[in-house]
Amino acid sequence: MAVMSGARSLAPAAAGSWATSEAVRRTMLGNRSRDTQPEVRVRSALHRAGLRFRKHYAPLRGKRIRVDVAFTRWRVAVQIDGCFWHSCPVHGTQPAAHTDYWADKLTRNVARDRDSDRALAEAGWTVLRFWEHESPEDVAAAVARVLQEKKP
Repeated sequence: MAVMSGARSLAPAAAGSWATSEAVRRTMLGNRSRDTQPEVRVRSALHRAGLRFRKHYAPLRGKRIRVDVAFTRWRVAVQIDGCFWHSCPVHGTQPAAHTDYWADKLTRNVARDRDSDRALAEAGWTVLRFWEHESPEDVAAAVARVLQEKKP
């Protein structure tokens, strides 16, 4: 079957993939785990506020935990959660296809978030979580307030 340039492929997804189509598979492969637009916007606002930080930082040895923005001196971890991936109560949605898979996947994501928060807190970190739809300037202001409280 010939596919014209610019036309969508209706071919099945690659062998072994759970995606419903090759187009869905490509979309899923294109989802970023770091340097997302909301993260970049928040980091820009933090930088404009004169705050310096580490990005995509692994604060705990032996744990698979990465924080989006870390202020290592004050042990403050900032996470910018995507509404879909982290089940935002306002904007979170459930896909219509593969509902069992997605319900389980999103539940596991939220549980992993809570486990990460607990592990970081036990190690002396303050964890700040924000949703992707929150204003980057509001996030930067909230982070700055927490950092100001932690300064000696």
